[in-house]
Amino acid sequence: MIIGFPPCTHLAVSGAAWFARKRADGRQQEGIDFFMEFTDLDCPMVAIENPIGIMSGLWREPEQIIQPYEYGHPEQKATCLWLKGLPILSQTDNVKDEMMLLPDNERQRIHYIPPGPNRSKERSKTFQGIAKAMANQWTNIDEDAYYYKFNQASLI
Repeated sequence: MIIGFPPCTHLAVSGAAWFARKRADGRQQEGIDFFMEFTDLDCPMVAIENPIGIMSGLWREPEQIIQPYEYGHPEQKATCLWLKGLPILSQTDNVKDEMMLLPDNERQRIHYIPPGPNRSKERSKTFQGIAKAMANQWTNIDEDAYYYKFNQASLI
């Protein structure tokens, strides 16, 4: 199994204001090329994680879009999962109702991180609840059963 987290710096719609410059100097194409390397791996189970971005239009729609609040974190950050040979993640601890009671700057904390040297690192962290769901739900999978069942969602 491979779970890929290609950098989203040049692909996420949150950076659309800089797309023209990134296209002109080649950074966006480098990001696209690196992302696409995960789509052609000789592995029966692959997940590619990235925020809402240009790959849904350039390549294809993801199998699933998840939110941290579905996995116990009272925050919003839409995250796409492109899957090959893996089932979609089941929610483990949906805290959306509690999260909606929080002020906007808390539930959208990622969006409000101020500029600084650690901003991109903080914004790109995987929430522990999501990582735990991946580990718990995608281990001990009957590889042959899921490979054939989900082969139509193939990344290749």
